[in-house]
Amino acid sequence: MSVWWVRHGPTHETVFTGWRDVPADLSDSAALARLAGYLPAEATIVSSDLSRARATADAIQGARRRLGDHPGLREIDFGAWDGMAFDAIAARWPDLSRRFWEEPGDIAAPDGESWNAAEARVSAAIDEIAAATGGPLIVVAHFGAILTQLRRARGCTPYEVLAQKIDNLSVTHLPGDRDPVVVNHRP
Repeated sequence: MSVWWVRHGPTHETVFTGWRDVPADLSDSAALARLAGYLPAEATIVSSDLSRARATADAIQGARRRLGDHPGLREIDFGAWDGMAFDAIAARWPDLSRRFWEEPGDIAAPDGESWNAAEARVSAAIDEIAAATGGPLIVVAHFGAILTQLRRARGCTPYEVLAQKIDNLSVTHLPGDRDPVVVNHRP
């Protein structure tokens, strides 16, 4: 199945933002119109249940069929790190914070989830949604959620995929039958 992953609009947060529900800045109506026009008109649209993804999906929906928001499409749960600055995390948890990025897999923030747990959650959600819809899908989600599925499509390691840039309001197209052809494209 062809899946068009869209990262939500910018939040202007400068701290870890996982499951904390912060709004997106959707004031760039021209960018949203370009994005909506770029995506396939016949696709079904679904989003994470966090407001920044939900509002972005609403803004680009147009006449597309909209599914209910899905909590399985949320960002990685950063636990105790959510809302903290990167340097504060590194100062308080120097070894753990380094290993979280250098050895992604089973390493998790305190009270958070690991890369493997996040990927399993997002994969289960998208597999369930894909089985129920059967056609092209637009998924509005988050940086980490998109990276888990890009890693899955490419068959690379989590460490390798973490180098991929995923901008706000960008599209990562995973055609399903071949390598990803569009990554971090801003229409």
